[in-house]
Amino acid sequence: LVTYKWPTWLHKQKEKQRIIWAYKILFLDVIFPLSLRKVIFVDADQIVRADMGELYDMNLKGRPLAYTPFCDNNKEMDGYRFWKQGFWKDHLRGRPYHISALYVVDLAKFRQTASGDTLRVFYETLSKDPNSLSNLDQDLPNYAQHTVPIFSLPQEWLWCESWCGNATKARAKTIDLCNNPMTKEPKLQGAKRIVPEWVDLDSEARQFTARILGDNPESPGTTSPPSDTPKSDDKGAKHDEL
Repeated sequence: LVTYKWPTWLHKQKEKQRIIWAYKILFLDVIFPLSLRKVIFVDADQIVRADMGELYDMNLKGRPLAYTPFCDNNKEMDGYRFWKQGFWKDHLRGRPYHISALYVVDLAKFRQTASGDTLRVFYETLSKDPNSLSNLDQDLPNYAQHTVPIFSLPQEWLWCESWCGNATKARAKTIDLCNNPMTKEPKLQGAKRIVPEWVDLDSEARQFTARILGDNPESPGTTSPPSDTPKSDDKGAKHDEL
């Protein structure tokens, strides 16, 4: 468990989900030991199909952060690409808008460039506006990328059906169960449809949990029906695009 006492001088979040998002980006320079060279964040609703060591060893070209840009090849979703219009289009000036479901932090470079201080300054300015930073952990680094540069990871490091379409699925190194703003399909329902190995993975996880808790593990091949009711604190509760 990693935690850090929120600074008294920094505008504090009150909602649990937004506090979690804030910890994902605001204190990267202070919550990890100096001996740690890099850290990789992976959302819990993501299926990894590759060796993450490859991502850890990747040359980030001197950038402190590395994210995967949102896919743009599923044309059915063009109307939902908020970063291609209005404020974000003007602010990004041709730079990509990245998704925060998976990212790499070069901690040495992050500290060397005082990127943590820079992000906190941007956050302090923007967070006082309730209409700003709707998806805090994602909007903040994208907003600050002119000052805190982002290395764009190859697209296969984060495949999402909603934005990427099925043409590139075979090359996916991770599959993100991102929300679909068009269909509103519950994530667990989508997981069983999109990811062939999901049922086996879910069964394995349930049996492991049962052993840890001392319960009777379910027999292989049987899976209790999960609830498909979306939780109010799912990422995308405020923005359906994620």
